[in-house]
Amino acid sequence: MHADFWLQRWNAGQIGFHQAHVNQDLQQHWPQLGLESGARVLVPLCGKSQDMSWLIGQGCHVVGAELSETAVERYFSERCVQPHITRQGDFSVYAAQGIEIWCGDFFALTSQDIGHCTAFYDRAALIALPADLRERYMQQLEALMPRECSGLLITLDYDQSRLEGPPFSVPPTWLQAFVSGNWNITKVGEHDALHSSPKALKAGVERLDEQVYVLARKLR
Repeated sequence: MHADFWLQRWNAGQIGFHQAHVNQDLQQHWPQLGLESGARVLVPLCGKSQDMSWLIGQGCHVVGAELSETAVERYFSERCVQPHITRQGDFSVYAAQGIEIWCGDFFALTSQDIGHCTAFYDRAALIALPADLRERYMQQLEALMPRECSGLLITLDYDQSRLEGPPFSVPPTWLQAFVSGNWNITKVGEHDALHSSPKALKAGVERLDEQVYVLARKLR
């Protein structure tokens, strides 16, 4: 599930993970972050998500990070928007009104690159990563975000022995072990997502819960 895997998926059009509509949990729970208008919001591994356009509509400035140039180009072309493209180090930066997407390796981004993002939104990043990359992902997220920040995190919880990811199961016990040390974690939603996943049903998964958390960075 490393870089080549995702690039191949995008190039082959195998993007079953992409949601055609704005995520309902985002719409319901995002206001709990209480952000000011114009807040910069980091969206890691953003793909061509519809959620970014919704965030722009809420007055946020979206800062996406995406490995696949195909995904980034499709985000703008599907909206008939011609982005301004610049080269910043190892990244191509696609910018338009209310959004900039840094195309390249998320783990190579710096806080100087993305500016002062006071919030993040993660629906498909953490669950896209195998266990050996998840802890590194959280460390990178913490390096990118300022001391006072918050975010909305959406995960899946299911019996991983029944189904090979991605998306991977990220149960509450993992969050407690690897996230709670630096973040206050508040579960704000949970619902059964099994019947919306033909892949899980076919594999005989008996329970698949989508869980929604608000994370607030602990002040030291």
